Amino acid sequence: MVRDEDDAREIVQEAFLRVFRNLDKFQGGSSFFTWLYRIVSNLAIDLMRRPARRETELFDNPSAADEGETTAFVSRIDGADPLDVVGRRQLAKRIEHALEALPSYHRSVILMRELEGMSYQEMAEAMQVSKGTIMSRLFHARQKLQRALADCYAENVQGPTRGAGHDDEEGSHGGDEES
Repeated sequence: MVRDEDDAREIVQEAFLRVFRNLDKFQGGSSFFTWLYRIVSNLAIDLMRRPARRETELFDNPSAADEGETTAFVSRIDGADPLDVVGRRQLAKRIEHALEALPSYHRSVILMRELEGMSYQEMAEAMQVSKGTIMSRLFHARQKLQRALADCYAENVQGPTRGAGHDDEEGSHGGDEES
């Protein structure tokens, strides 16, 4: 969520300190994981809201995509065709930029669902909102990502993996489906 390894480590350390200090207040109404996740998420959101953080991100972030740290959505295959590797890296950068453009509440639900594999109920408890709100946020986040990455999808549909003989109209239909 914070896109910086040092900040993430600081957040985890602070989260475990808070858990240790407040363990007696844990009521068991949700799972321990959900309680911990909520603490970590709140700390991350607090950090991202700091004005100094926003100014620093504007100047320091351009190199993050070049380091290849955020390729979680794109698998790496050893010995793959170099053109495929370059294509996957470009796609990873596009996905990263699309995720960064999302509001934090949309980015959070995408990461919780797609990377963490959390259920709607776990997400609702972690974000302290209703399950319906989670479902709505996830729907809208996916739509925004789909629009931001529509040209990538069109390139893949028309690219060599689909073969010849597919016209532009056919490629446009696939963008309407929910992923």
